[in-house]
Amino acid sequence: MASRGGDSFVLWPRYFDARLSRAEGRRVPKDLAVREPDVKWLESAARKAGLDPVVQADAKHPAKPYRVAGRVLVPKADGKEATIRRVAERMAEGP
Repeated sequence: MASRGGDSFVLWPRYFDARLSRAEGRRVPKDLAVREPDVKWLESAARKAGLDPVVQADAKHPAKPYRVAGRVLVPKADGKEATIRRVAERMAEGP
């Protein structure tokens, strides 16, 4: 499990979901958000972005502990927001 101060950022599919508002967990601008992102798509986008993703398919987001959404861990390189944007740009290209 990733923890604060570790060597990985945690990326959740909800960060990229166009159906969600910022308050509901989306972390990218609407023009980079996609509909119904899943952990496989997120992993693929992270790989295309030149990161070395590790999938945790059975992870549950703390805001939705009753729903398995999965998450992707990526090495810390730039800041988290820059990393999220870099992955979002690859997700916007399609699955």
